[in-house]
Amino acid sequence: MKAGLEVHQQLVTGKLFCECPADLGEEVRGSVARRLRATGGENRAIDPAAAFQASRDLLFRYEIAPSSCLVELDEEPPHALSPAALDVALTVALLLHARPLDEIVVMRKIVVDGSNTSGFQRTALVGVDGWIEVGGKRHLIQTICLEEDAARKVGEARGEVVYRLDRLGIPLVEIATGPDLTSPSEVREVAEEIGMLLRATGRARRGVGTIREDVNVSIEGGARVEIKGVQELRLLPRFTEAEEERQHMLLRARDELAKRGASLADEPTIDVAAILPRDAAGLLPDAARRGQSVRALRLPGFGGLLKAPEGSTERLGKELADHARAAGLRGLIHSDELPGYGLDPAAVDRLRSELGLRPDDAFVIVTAAEAKLADRALSLVRDRARRALEGVPGETRDPLPDGRTRYSRPLPGRDRMYPETDVPPVRVDPTHLAELTAHLPERPEAARARLAAQYATGAEVVRQLQRSGEVERFEELVRRGFAAPLVARLLTQDVPAAELEAQVAEGFEVGAEALVGVLSSVADGTIAKEGMLPVLVQWFKGARTPLEAVARAGLDRGPSDDLATLAARVVAANVTLIAERGDAAFQPLMGDLMKELRGRRDGKEVAAALRAALARRAPPAKPSS
Repeated sequence: MKAGLEVHQQLVTGKLFCECPADLGEEVRGSVARRLRATGGENRAIDPAAAFQASRDLLFRYEIAPSSCLVELDEEPPHALSPAALDVALTVALLLHARPLDEIVVMRKIVVDGSNTSGFQRTALVGVDGWIEVGGKRHLIQTICLEEDAARKVGEARGEVVYRLDRLGIPLVEIATGPDLTSPSEVREVAEEIGMLLRATGRARRGVGTIREDVNVSIEGGARVEIKGVQELRLLPRFTEAEEERQHMLLRARDELAKRGASLADEPTIDVAAILPRDAAGLLPDAARRGQSVRALRLPGFGGLLKAPEGSTERLGKELADHARAAGLRGLIHSDELPGYGLDPAAVDRLRSELGLRPDDAFVIVTAAEAKLADRALSLVRDRARRALEGVPGETRDPLPDGRTRYSRPLPGRDRMYPETDVPPVRVDPTHLAELTAHLPERPEAARARLAAQYATGAEVVRQLQRSGEVERFEELVRRGFAAPLVARLLTQDVPAAELEAQVAEGFEVGAEALVGVLSSVADGTIAKEGMLPVLVQWFKGARTPLEAVARAGLDRGPSDDLATLAARVVAANVTLIAERGDAAFQPLMGDLMKELRGRRDGKEVAAALRAALARRAPPAKPSS
């Protein structure tokens, strides 16, 4: 297996081709609807990915946000390339030991999936031929690009996709590695190191959805497959492993098809609605009774190969179903999963007989409101089945929550690029480049050694701070007098957990006021460190002050919170337990106290109060002789 990465990081410099703020939100001030079509690139050829996207004939509705302008609507030419964003991209290139280009030329990359109102994405090559060292191994960095982010998809219905324009135009730095990653763990390690380097610039946006990775995977005998838009670093190894397994399954299927001498000519689609039983219950008979089109496609030589082979979760039938979905259907039914769906064994045999199938042949069935839609879906399925005879097709796939992927579109090629005529090239001044070089931020490996020594912080805690891009805020909060271990816990554990629990919006970033307020509440004894998480959750949900967040979290102290009194009461209520278990009674009593005080008092304080109460307890009277 070999793999390569493309890491995309949003920047905090404002939009790339206008002066609008890069703010995401829920306010909508109107919408426009458009359809997009594929056009030829610089060589006049139409890119296969663009042609496939255009063939879906979707209507795109664009919601206008307060941070949108006529540039995002493609009703006004783009303004000059943002100098601040370009400086960040050049800084990243220098940090990666790459060669910055003398002149930055903006190109148009044809994309007609609706994510950009213009039908293309603007992108510029900034640096080439860099490297990054991870675990003692040097990895090639092929390119560093600066490009605009896409619009946010916020809804989808049959034949229509809804995007919001607030994210469109936010600058992205794109870093592409060489195909020299050789294991799933290495994919994650390199992605993590690149992410830490990007955050070291201090200009990377933080929060959900602000960094995304594309991973390209191939195995010997297979083909390059791009898994696009992975947002969780921890899932990168899982996607890589699953793609390895998928390609092995496809190669085994290819070899078996070759043994059988399978071939797939222009097999016609066949209307099978009249063959289906009308008195049975199930998806297929129900569709026929409703008057839907029910059509089948023969797959000579594919019998038994559409289900998952033993020991694998990947299956060829799913590959075909993904192409039916790409046509707008919910999927398909194949012969390897029958009987079922309203067909008993006798009905399956009758269907196979009517289709003229041999024992090692297979078939697929789709249902659709119109015969035209069913035929289009089966045409895509037929094309995909033909490629199964060759092995692994190169394609782009979307990540799924379970760590597997789904077909998205063909791989794009060079035919989708052509020059941007509305943005002039930018010459890179050698003097300015020398100034950037003289003030490069600290590289991650150097920062790790310094932080560990300066703050007596463990190596893993330092890496967590770097992963989350919190080194700068960590040092600032420690300089303000807060304890380093407490600040590290807040930034690496409680803030991410609170964002997840409060379901904060994409691009959200917690402010300094909230962090200082929570840490101050711990420092002055208002809450214990265990209370930081619930207090942060309430802050994210709309509390206006730290005290209000504490109250909303139910952690404001009442008169019953006197530790000595509470500890004495727990001891008095458990005399029998103490007599039976002696010192071993401490842990269950501690648990009772912490249930009542968790988040309001520190565990060490509670333990000390309980020990004092146990010590004050009068020893049991000795029995009289």
